Amino acid sequence: MTDDGDGLPLADRLARRIRTLLISGELAPGQRLSEAAFSERFDVSRNSLREAFRLLTKDGLLRHEANRGVFVAVPSMASIIDIYRVRRMLECGALRQAWQQHPAIRVMREAVTMARLERDQANWIGVGSANMTFHAAIIDLSDSVRLNEFYERIAAELRLCFGLLNDPEHLHSPFVDMNDAITTLVETNKPHEAAAQMETYLNLAERTMLKALERASEQA
Repeated sequence: MTDDGDGLPLADRLARRIRTLLISGELAPGQRLSEAAFSERFDVSRNSLREAFRLLTKDGLLRHEANRGVFVAVPSMASIIDIYRVRRMLECGALRQAWQQHPAIRVMREAVTMARLERDQANWIGVGSANMTFHAAIIDLSDSVRLNEFYERIAAELRLCFGLLNDPEHLHSPFVDMNDAITTLVETNKPHEAAAQMETYLNLAERTMLKALERASEQA
């Protein structure tokens, strides 16, 4: 594989671009990915694309079905519980040791502002994207490249969970104001209070997600 300027092989760069599509909500759970379409979109060979698909399948973000192709993974209840377990460890820890002047706090505030604008327009995909930016900024508080890279995978899995819900407003709307409150606590140098509120937030978000998926499965 050919490396680019930052030293990543082509397959890794492709995997990162596809992961970004997952995080943005452009790719939905269960969606079939066309090799021809993605090869043309990214202007790469099918062999390179297959290697990227293999990497994302290993991460649990895609799945390969014999004689059918590659599909976006559909999260299970068990994977959702595990995602929130990891998020509590990472995000609460990052907030607990946050430096009041860290530039990521400004990104958190901008994400809250964007989420409110999108909520006012009932654009729940936009609210979800602003929410993803908010939580990625919290991880940035840790100043760890490795944690950022790891969280990219978690964020992609989380966005797939969002894609399973029939009522995104119910999931996203209440948490915009909670994001605002957590940001204010960090801005006023109350990191431990912010971490405690984030733990409450994530517990509530997990319950909301699991109940919504349970209702969706009953209606299917």
